[in-house]
Amino acid sequence: MPHADLSQNRAVKMLNAAAEGKYGVLGVVSYNMETVIACIRAAEAKKAPLQILLFPWALKYSPLFVDFCAHAARKAKVPVTVHMDHAQDPEVIKQASQILAEDGTPAFDSIMVDMSHYEKEENLAKTKELVELCRSRGIATEAEPGRIEGGEDGVKDTAELEGMMTTPEEVDDFIATGIDFLAPAFGNVHGDYHGVENIHLDYERLASIHERSKGKVQVVLHGTNEFPPDIMAKCIERGVTRINVNKLVLSDYNDYVAEKTGKVPLTQLLEEGTAKIQKMAEDWMDSIGCSEKA
Repeated sequence: MPHADLSQNRAVKMLNAAAEGKYGVLGVVSYNMETVIACIRAAEAKKAPLQILLFPWALKYSPLFVDFCAHAARKAKVPVTVHMDHAQDPEVIKQASQILAEDGTPAFDSIMVDMSHYEKEENLAKTKELVELCRSRGIATEAEPGRIEGGEDGVKDTAELEGMMTTPEEVDDFIATGIDFLAPAFGNVHGDYHGVENIHLDYERLASIHERSKGKVQVVLHGTNEFPPDIMAKCIERGVTRINVNKLVLSDYNDYVAEKTGKVPLTQLLEEGTAKIQKMAEDWMDSIGCSEKA
């Protein structure tokens, strides 16, 4: 079956432009409205493209939150897309692919078909089937060849599974499923590294994965907690386009909320918390080179 043409898909266009311009696009894991509002404000202030990342948890928590994100993305003055990250249940992917935004287009511009907790053959078979479903609805897809260890809020912890680095053969196998974005495992982990000195990335592997996938899919980066700007730069040099961030933009907010809840008016808590996320997002947009790219 010929793959649907996704060249006009908003997420595909955004990451193709990042690859061409050799900069990173911030993909922000979002659990609440403050994060979405803050990051869209940051994107508008910096004239930067942005991707809002929701875990399947968001769908379980409230479909209204998904509607809000889809609406906010389309109202923004700069390109903003909505991505479902680490969708590990085929039923959730089917459900998410059917949700429409107010303009009749899919609420999710892209979905990560994460079957990495299955053995390789089953992973590939399930991925292919779900990719075809998503593509038929105009939704871009992402997959994780190899296995990125660890877990974070809202995602199944794979720490007990053996972390496996992505091989060149796997890159070819996953590209053949029809995906648009590839999230390789090259020493990156979900969750915390417990110190920059514990970040051990195989840059040569990343470079060869990019070389192998160039012109076919875009490479995206997971597991960036604690990454300093120079590590981000090395990853972007080796072809990374979207950079998933969680604590890198949420840590100041988390600390502020922990300290001030119940001590300041709720309105102030929300406003100040939002401002803290916006500041960190703006700094990272400058750092990864997507400011002024929208």
